[in-house]
Amino acid sequence: MSEAKTDAAPKRRKRDHRIDALRGIALLMMLADHAPQDVLNRFTLRNFGFADAAEIFVLLAGYASWLAYGRLILRGPPTGGWLVGIERIVRRCWRLYLFQMVMLLVSVFTIRQWRHYSPVPVDFLEPELAHGHEWVWRVLSLEALPNNLNILPLYIVLLLAFPLLVFLWKISPWLLGGTSLALWGLINSDPTLNLPNWLDPDGWYFNPFAWQLIFTLGMLAAIMAGRRDGNLPGPLWAKTLAIIYLIFGALECFPYESWNLPSLRPLADIPQADKSDLAIWRWVDAMAILILVQSSITATRLSETRGGQGLAMLGRHSLEVFSFGTILDLFARLVMNSFGDGWVIQILVNILGFLGVYAWQSGSIAIAVRPR
Repeated sequence: MSEAKTDAAPKRRKRDHRIDALRGIALLMMLADHAPQDVLNRFTLRNFGFADAAEIFVLLAGYASWLAYGRLILRGPPTGGWLVGIERIVRRCWRLYLFQMVMLLVSVFTIRQWRHYSPVPVDFLEPELAHGHEWVWRVLSLEALPNNLNILPLYIVLLLAFPLLVFLWKISPWLLGGTSLALWGLINSDPTLNLPNWLDPDGWYFNPFAWQLIFTLGMLAAIMAGRRDGNLPGPLWAKTLAIIYLIFGALECFPYESWNLPSLRPLADIPQADKSDLAIWRWVDAMAILILVQSSITATRLSETRGGQGLAMLGRHSLEVFSFGTILDLFARLVMNSFGDGWVIQILVNILGFLGVYAWQSGSIAIAVRPR
């Protein structure tokens, strides 16, 4: 008589959609923020706290990088290891670079053509990019980073540094955290330490030596959550502090003047929350949001609803959504500048923009999964 099998098949862990949905929300907010005339940017995160969608995006990039590459490196041969992980990272960086180049070339070409038919304000395109061809090599070498097209180069640099972060973490998580915090502190004491930008004497708008901190925090959060079935620890005191800080940030940063409301700011003269060097107010704000989301059962349930799944779909394809949305933002700005930003234009631009993002993304997914 044969012995019955008693070993049960291991349960497959249920996918956690909270991170994807949160990244989807950040992407939609970035679409609104990059079109200054869009009325929707009055309701995005930057109006209700120190951080905005960029901090959330980079924080979650660090989180996702651990899930995609950190665990792969630790897995070891033959399906993982350092060589496999680094090769995947380099391929991803090359893809990011190609998307950056396409966005930039489309933007420059579009603005140069549009101004033949309608005036275009000078702030739409840096003067160095408006004429001649000297800029081409500087753009290709990432020496020239225009406004609204500077976050993917930051992501490339941080992702290329990711193996070093994993190496430091393997020695000691405290070494990684301490080194990252010390480098951030150095940059905030001397902001001149930056990568050069041909279009800006101050260097990269997102100083990678400072922004590596929030990327690293995202990585460490992913490691911590991985040991708790995807959840960050959420003791009552931590959630209470996070909520208090977010309320303080909302009261301090809300644009009362734009709404003709009396100011309720707790502090009349708070230190400037500089974005380029990632002021402490900003990354603490983003971390408070992440703690509340990744320790919340309610957030889990919301991410599994139809709306949550729609946001998660955008988050899972963040590069394509961000790139396509950036081009749509450019056309939205040009249309509003040429034809006004009245309610009819506002409604058309936003409806067509959001429908375009979802339709294009859904089409891209269908093409990707179509059998060949």
